[in-house]
Amino acid sequence: MKNIATKAIAAATLSGAVAAATPPVSAADTQKPTVVLVHGAFVDGSIWNKVITRLEAKGLHVVAVQNPLTSLADDVAATRRVLDMQTGPVVLVGNSWGGVVITEAGMHERVKSLVYVAAFAPAEGQSITTLSQGYPTPSGFAHLVADKEGFLTLSLEGVQKHLAQFVPVAETRMMAATQVPVRGLNFQEKVSAAAWKTKPSWYLVSEQDHMIAPELQKAMARNISARTVSLPADHTPHVSRPDDVANLILDAVAAN
Repeated sequence: MKNIATKAIAAATLSGAVAAATPPVSAADTQKPTVVLVHGAFVDGSIWNKVITRLEAKGLHVVAVQNPLTSLADDVAATRRVLDMQTGPVVLVGNSWGGVVITEAGMHERVKSLVYVAAFAPAEGQSITTLSQGYPTPSGFAHLVADKEGFLTLSLEGVQKHLAQFVPVAETRMMAATQVPVRGLNFQEKVSAAAWKTKPSWYLVSEQDHMIAPELQKAMARNISARTVSLPADHTPHVSRPDDVANLILDAVAAN
């Protein structure tokens, strides 16, 4: 019994020493925004890998949503589940189709700001189809391949010359091989709410985008009163220009 008591006292002493050596978590640390990243069509959450490493190097907690791309409701639900798991403020980021998702999911109480990266930013009652009316059809749409159930992928040429033309060939081959098919009818689904109406927004315009007309991107950025950066980038600047994308997100984080 004496040995047991001695060991217990020693363990308690060691525990106290460790606790004393561990600096307390400050209120500022607990309130540092989490960055939640929402991918677009044809890809999954790993498309953000280069941005994630840069944001984590700045001490931020980052989570990439894995959208099923089966409907707007399904993708919004997947994003909301991630938002529900966070304990503090969130900067919500979307690329391409992911912009539609964050526009609706961004109504979540934890979301403090939105970042659109070459992304669609619809208003209530708008879909990608209605939003794109009056603008030229991007060249990448000529390289869509539909299966018998109406799910879409891009040909290898579509990925290499239109989705990510500024990304090295080895990477674009991997992107083409690991594509996630997107339900074509998603592009006709309308958002029921627009978070950018009540929350500050940032927008990165990709001037060499072959999937969303740059003119449409500029118009959307103006419409949502976003703080805007314009770059000579493709539709995947988070792959081809991750430093620039990370810096834009850091601006949004700093503003919270």
